[in-house]
Amino acid sequence: MMEAVYLVWSILTTTLTSIILSLFLPFRLLFSNSPPTSSAALYQGTVWHERRRPVHHSFKYHVRYAYIDLDHTPHSLDHLSSQQARDIAQTNGPVFLLTIPPSVGYEQNPLSLYYCYDLEGSTRCLKMCIAEVTNTPWGERVQFLFNPNSDVVAKPLHVSPFMDMLGSWNMKTSVPGDKLMVKISVSHPKLGDYFTATLTANRISSSSVQHAVFFWLMPHKVALWIYWHALKLWWKNVAFIQHPRYESSSYKEDAVARDRSLGCCQTFATQINDQQQEVKDRWFRWRDAKWPWC
Repeated sequence: MMEAVYLVWSILTTTLTSIILSLFLPFRLLFSNSPPTSSAALYQGTVWHERRRPVHHSFKYHVRYAYIDLDHTPHSLDHLSSQQARDIAQTNGPVFLLTIPPSVGYEQNPLSLYYCYDLEGSTRCLKMCIAEVTNTPWGERVQFLFNPNSDVVAKPLHVSPFMDMLGSWNMKTSVPGDKLMVKISVSHPKLGDYFTATLTANRISSSSVQHAVFFWLMPHKVALWIYWHALKLWWKNVAFIQHPRYESSSYKEDAVARDRSLGCCQTFATQINDQQQEVKDRWFRWRDAKWPWC
């Protein structure tokens, strides 16, 4: 009961705060002399979701992302710094963060990606990515390393109350350029390949774009789509699944064990000699829910 009251209160206060800050936005832009941020490229595109079992449900919505050069941007405490990302990915080049920035007092990022490059002479190549997945409404987060060319990761977080924890995520992303593509498909021991999510986007000219205007209410729209389609799945009688922490306090360790058992991911396989390989655990880091969700 407390969680439901808090959710309603959070929605109301966020709405009120965003309305007030939106009213002040034109005045802030009018008296602002700062140029658009040159350390961030802007992308505009579409997120598409398709669930094929136990019922068919699909939707798409338009999104706007920033691709931020973390080496030339003040460190945000809610994200990794460029050096932290390099240490995790064991790379030596620049690090870029693909994310939806906060807008008028609200932040909503189901998925942010860190692109970690290696320097090879005068050129750079994308070596590793770090995914940063945050669930709604709990606000829990997991960060993990994956190979951008193609990787399989055991599901480490209760992202949706309409999906259990038994699936694995098949992930890949292109090198961001004029176009950008991210694809995640879910494989399940009983349902098979039953879910796919993609992000396709084009880079736009950002030389004269005010970022506060470009991203205005973008996080709010994402949250609205999440709640609206959760309601639709409930209406279609898709089973509601409780958070795994209510059944097992070891669900994080279970995810690491499932990930280890996949045994096919180049991210954490290291060559010991010509005859033997040692499989090391993938790097995961969780952030727990805050009150009253904890």
